[in-house]
Amino acid sequence: MVSRAEHHPFANWWWTVDRLMLAAIIALMLAGIILSLAASPPVAARLELDAFFFVKRHVLYLFLAIGVMLVVSLMTPRHIRRLALLVFFASLFLSVATLFFGAEVKGARRWLVIAGQNIQPSEFLKPAFVILIAWLFAESVRKPDVPANSLAIALLSAVTAVLVLQPDFGQTLLIALVFGALFFMAGMRFVWVIVFGGLAVAGGIGAYVTIPHVARRVQRFLDPASGDTFQVDAALDSFMKGGWFGRGPGEGTVKRILPDSHADFVFAVAAEEFGIVVCLMLVVLFAFIVLRALIRARRQDDMFMRLATAGLAFLFGAQSAINMAVNLALVPTKGMTLPFISYGGSSMVSFAYGVGMMLALSREQPRAELIAAPVGPAFAGSKS
Repeated sequence: MVSRAEHHPFANWWWTVDRLMLAAIIALMLAGIILSLAASPPVAARLELDAFFFVKRHVLYLFLAIGVMLVVSLMTPRHIRRLALLVFFASLFLSVATLFFGAEVKGARRWLVIAGQNIQPSEFLKPAFVILIAWLFAESVRKPDVPANSLAIALLSAVTAVLVLQPDFGQTLLIALVFGALFFMAGMRFVWVIVFGGLAVAGGIGAYVTIPHVARRVQRFLDPASGDTFQVDAALDSFMKGGWFGRGPGEGTVKRILPDSHADFVFAVAAEEFGIVVCLMLVVLFAFIVLRALIRARRQDDMFMRLATAGLAFLFGAQSAINMAVNLALVPTKGMTLPFISYGGSSMVSFAYGVGMMLALSREQPRAELIAAPVGPAFAGSKS
């Protein structure tokens, strides 16, 4: 047990970090191992790999993710901003590189092979983007004469352009939603919210009209008889088969017929084998983490820390909700993972980076550790 009298970095971290939020995150990680054991062996068998190939890699990625989360959660707000700046531009550069050197999978170029590992740079782009946008919006409040909002819009334009070219409309939508939420929370005029909302609708209509892949997905969602809806139908059926308490570990059938049962549709595997009760427990864990972070954000006096914490929470919650909604056929299919539950090294490590920053920014910090002296009632300056 760490004593309050100790003053080394770990002791300071332990007594200031939100331990309930940390416990919920670790619970999700443990649930991910159990569901990887349930969902991935049939996928490995179809690919003629060792039955526990994906399980072993999932655990390996998880150890790396825990290390990243703990290291980042020890950082100060200033160091978080500096690291986010490096991660953002490195991820943006690598995302552009995927357009030229990335492996094409199902008509999209989203992955690079680096040192024998498949890396999806856009996953790391998201949490770093949230930090930079929160920083810029906070600066716009502190220094109205600085064109921080224009820079934020320029960053949004650059990121969405790269994601659309890959193409990755799911991530584009997620980035736009987070930007809109931060824009609103920063107290911008409502007319701008309407303008950005209109641009988002226009972009969606444009994608539907000009890109056949998007049109097919939307049409299949609105009219299942218009195309192949096998994966979504199988996932939805798994909830009916599992009932409240599931068919039991190893007794599910959906994992044997869905190619992405260990990734995009792991929530359906959980429903069939462990039941709706366990699915609801997962939903409660996700909701608890998001609400806990938002409560912590609301207590912050520093505008940057408030926006950054809330933005990271919104990113975490929105992607979780989209994945689960896809499994329940509530929204058109999107290739998004369920944080810490789905298989995927890039997703797991990037979300560890995101929640690590969330833990760091929501820590109970002495006033001396804030980035600068307060300016006004709602913001403390943010020199780097």
